Amino acid sequence: MTTPASAQDSGVTRVVCEQLAPRVGDLAHNTALALDAVRRALADRADIVVLPELTTSGYVFADLDEARRTAITPDDTFFTDLTLLLAGTRTVVVLGFCEDGGPTLFNSAAVVDADGVRAVYRKTHLWDRETLFFTPGARMAPVVTTPHGRIGVLICYDLEFPEMPRRLALAGADLIAVPTNWPLEEQPAGERPAEIIQAQAAARANGLYIACADRGGTERGQAWTQGTAVINQYGWLTTTATAAAEHRAVCDLFLHLSRDKALSPHNDLLHDRRTDLYAQESPQL
Repeated sequence: MTTPASAQDSGVTRVVCEQLAPRVGDLAHNTALALDAVRRALADRADIVVLPELTTSGYVFADLDEARRTAITPDDTFFTDLTLLLAGTRTVVVLGFCEDGGPTLFNSAAVVDADGVRAVYRKTHLWDRETLFFTPGARMAPVVTTPHGRIGVLICYDLEFPEMPRRLALAGADLIAVPTNWPLEEQPAGERPAEIIQAQAAARANGLYIACADRGGTERGQAWTQGTAVINQYGWLTTTATAAAEHRAVCDLFLHLSRDKALSPHNDLLHDRRTDLYAQESPQL
């Protein structure tokens, strides 16, 4: 499928985060849902598409057997179909899936383009009941070079650990794509969800863009934050999805701007770090 010239031709990268509502345990429905979302994003001339965590499987598994029935490998026909859908484009898709790792399962994210699966990242920080079904990944999150810039990948709870986005920033990421399933929690009136605030802080602290694709709907009684958002390198929200079961955030970004870490004529966000101090123990006074 060939799409019209993208925004990237003018130095702009169009990012589309699709807020989907998968059905837990329904692999056929969910893979079709994902492919439809990518088709919709391609029609919008998307350069980078981000889908939610565990898009292909759903999240609230009844038991390990249900999770296993929806597990796939990076060689699955779904990824073949997605690669074919991207043929003739420069579009990059980042999405979450339940990965069949042989004797174990992983909560994973794949980076896919017209050449196939470019990278698979296995979530390293598991949240709550995820520990009942998944094994945490043992390798640091990747940074993937694409025609649009360097994309780092984290999954949901990973973003709560400042070391993760910092490592990706140091590795040269321009944007961090975050497939996520944020459970809905109470918050003070007028406040943004804490997860969004955390993402804003990570973007600001590292001087890079962050694109979070949350999910919608309700799954076995679990409601979701529906916090899909794109955040700029200063930590400000540039666009969000409305609170709907399936909605999207579309944003045009100048990703190369994240490579300038200058905060003032005398300060640089990364060069100002005092790495000579960080390994020292704090004095106990």
